[in-house]
Amino acid sequence: MVLLMEGPNDDFSYKWEYGGKNIDSPILIASISKLFITASILKLLKQGKVSLDDPVTEYFDHGTLSGLHVYKGEEYSSRLTISSLLFQTSGLPDAFEEGKNSLLRRALREDIDFTFDEMITWTKQLNPHFAPDSKKKAHYADVNFDMLGEIIQSITNSPLNEVYKTFIFEPLGLEKTYLPTSEAEFIPRIYYKKDSISRPKFIRSCPASGGVISTARELMVFMKSFFGGRLFNKDVFQQLDKYNKLQFSMYPIQYGGGYMRIPLGGLSTLFMGKGELVGHSGSTGSFAFYYPKQDLFLVGDVNQAASPLSVRFAMQLATTF
Repeated sequence: MVLLMEGPNDDFSYKWEYGGKNIDSPILIASISKLFITASILKLLKQGKVSLDDPVTEYFDHGTLSGLHVYKGEEYSSRLTISSLLFQTSGLPDAFEEGKNSLLRRALREDIDFTFDEMITWTKQLNPHFAPDSKKKAHYADVNFDMLGEIIQSITNSPLNEVYKTFIFEPLGLEKTYLPTSEAEFIPRIYYKKDSISRPKFIRSCPASGGVISTARELMVFMKSFFGGRLFNKDVFQQLDKYNKLQFSMYPIQYGGGYMRIPLGGLSTLFMGKGELVGHSGSTGSFAFYYPKQDLFLVGDVNQAASPLSVRFAMQLATTF
């Protein structure tokens, strides 16, 4: 594993490296990749090329959307907006986690690849959890960000890896952060319990919701830029800080506009914490959070896909300050 903690102005830095990993080792950041989607949407928002209120019908054909969101016999697909996807309030199910033959269960058995159209088809076979943008409801589903990735590519007329280069990698000088698109590009192995597994096809199949490779050092640069105003004006967070609790299995995580919020003062920390963490975690053990109360950034990877160790670890770190 690897841990890097820093203050916003490099006035404090602490690293912990273990098991052959260091802050320059490549790590699969998994769902932290969603922050790159969020940053790209906000870039397009600033350029006036997109609005959070845009209906998804502007970006997908009828065949893709038809039957995608049918709740209690009523079709809601045309009511989905970019905001519904970004805030995880679409109500759509998560084909990665849900169903007897979920994508993650299949991926644990073997390396598989799939297309966006297949992801949409599998989502249609599952039941939505609520009507879009129902009050105080959110449900974490990777398909929300898979759809945002397709929307970004449609607006920019560029593949997602090129969008990231233009919007994020090159402006921030990230040389070891990339979105793999070919077999020649390295994808780190991950641990599931005691087994070391390699799933390159699977990772390349979900570029928007979990495919970015980075290092702790460069992920730190990204996080400081994301929350510090270098990528976009910090005022934009006023539009994004409307949080809703996610499904019970993800307690105590809440979701705002494209990122997680974890309150530290409740039952999950036995009321010993103060403030909150904002950022994102990944299912493979990666984490990237900002702790506003102490003006501290925490990034790293515990490289374990069998349990949500990364969230608990980040919470424990924050409660020690």
